[in-house]
Amino acid sequence: MSPAKLALLLLTLLLAGCMAPTGMAATPAGSAPPADLDFSATRLGDNGIFRATYKSDIDPTPLNELHAWTLHVETADGAPVEHATIRVSGDMPEHGHGMPTQPQVTQELGGGDYRVEGMRFQMGGWWTVTFDIEAGGANDRVTFNLRLK
Repeated sequence: MSPAKLALLLLTLLLAGCMAPTGMAATPAGSAPPADLDFSATRLGDNGIFRATYKSDIDPTPLNELHAWTLHVETADGAPVEHATIRVSGDMPEHGHGMPTQPQVTQELGGGDYRVEGMRFQMGGWWTVTFDIEAGGANDRVTFNLRLK
C-alpha cells in the first residue's frame, strides 16, 4: 500500500473513532462499565413518569440476528400507557458505537405493549438500549443495560 493510501486510511479510521451516535451514554469509549450496573428488564424512567419492561422474542437475546422486542410501558403507578410516541437507540459505551440497525416501534399491540423491530447486536459485551417515550404531554427516558455473550 502506498504511503498516501495508508495515510488516508489512518485518517479515515481516526475520524470514524471521533464520531459518536446520537444518544451515546456518558461513559467514555474504552472505559470499563460501572460495577453497579442494573441489568433488570424493568426500569423506571429518568423522570420517574414511566416504567418500561422489555422482552426479546428470542431468549437469550441473540448476537448477529435480527429480532424483535415487546416493550411494555406503564405509568409509575402501573396504568398501561397507550398511544405513545417512542424513539429507540442502542449503544455500546465501551466501544463508542451504536447498533448496526435503526430499531423502531412498528406496532402498538394494546394494553401498553409495543412491538420494536430491527433489534440486532453485532458483538458481545455491554450494551445500552434507550427508549424516549412521549405520551399524554409527558416525556421520559428509560435505558436498559444488557450484557451479551
